[in-house]
Amino acid sequence: MGTGRRKSSVARVRVKAGSGNVMVNGKPLDTYFPITADQRAITDAMNAVESRDSVDVRISVNGGGNTGQSGACKMGIARALISYNPDFFAALRDGGFLTRDSRMKERKKCGLHGARRGTQFSKR
Repeated sequence: MGTGRRKSSVARVRVKAGSGNVMVNGKPLDTYFPITADQRAITDAMNAVESRDSVDVRISVNGGGNTGQSGACKMGIARALISYNPDFFAALRDGGFLTRDSRMKERKKCGLHGARRGTQFSKR
């Protein structure tokens, strides 16, 4: 098991020995994430430890958009691979897969139109 988070997305990942099958919310990886950059982000952690074809991955992800969900999946897979085999820790840490991207959406403030945008200035 491994949990990954990014922006407002949360991914719960299960890894077991298998043939390289990746399922996201019950769908194949290329169906759920049609953009190749998102697919690559998810498979990079497995490629870093050369276990792409030796493990099956089942991901449950919710919240946020495509990029946030793929980032959460990437971190969740890295954490799950460490619990699967602790020898993978050094390679995943050096690849930056275990670092939490803490950037979140800034909240809207009262008196403003958004987080920072103020009202338009009127001379008269």
